[in-house]
Amino acid sequence: MKSSPDSHNHDNVVDMFTGKSLQSIVDTRFVRLSPELDGLEVLYSNDTHSDKLFSLKILCWGLRANGEVVGLVPWLSDIIASPDISDPLNGRWEGYYDPGIDEIFYEAPIHKVVELETAAEYYEIDSDEPDEVVQELPDTIGTHAVLATDDFANITLTEVISWRLLNNGDLQGMLADESKVEATPILPGDDCLYTAQGSESFKYFFQHQIANKIKAEDPEALAAISLLVDRP
Repeated sequence: MKSSPDSHNHDNVVDMFTGKSLQSIVDTRFVRLSPELDGLEVLYSNDTHSDKLFSLKILCWGLRANGEVVGLVPWLSDIIASPDISDPLNGRWEGYYDPGIDEIFYEAPIHKVVELETAAEYYEIDSDEPDEVVQELPDTIGTHAVLATDDFANITLTEVISWRLLNNGDLQGMLADESKVEATPILPGDDCLYTAQGSESFKYFFQHQIANKIKAEDPEALAAISLLVDRP
């Protein structure tokens, strides 16, 4: 009896770029997003300031194909699951934080889990197109993209308008091409939007606090940029 392609063990197939099994990539891809509108944050620490905890606002919650729900944050050159946080100073995730009640927790809020599972079932996508847009959420935390040319000699900070979830699970930050703006305000789905990660000049994402410090030429913020520029 011949075996069908679906009967093969995908755990034995490894993606040459990520080193992860094909089945692992399929299971952990994002299938649905829900915006975080109550100000919840993610906490992380690093080796340079081992006695401190740092916080970032959560952009949204993401449901993986395997049922896991995690908070997502723009981090360096991508948007990632909070538990996967790492940085040049050995930064690491320390949990989620609700500043309203001063509480640290480690699992996604149950109301977000229910919302995501219900929405994923209701809006189930039946498409083989990997680049089809499944969702597009507005950026609600003031994320900026750093665009740089000539080895960071010229730096531009531009606001992220929205975030797109593609059918293959990829997440893309969307920027506005000012030369193509025909109406304002610029909204998710506008024809003038393009992907940050697809731009050759794109380098990093920063939340608005850091972006504003960079604009003001704050010494600590500029030092952080220098550290990133010197990364191998």
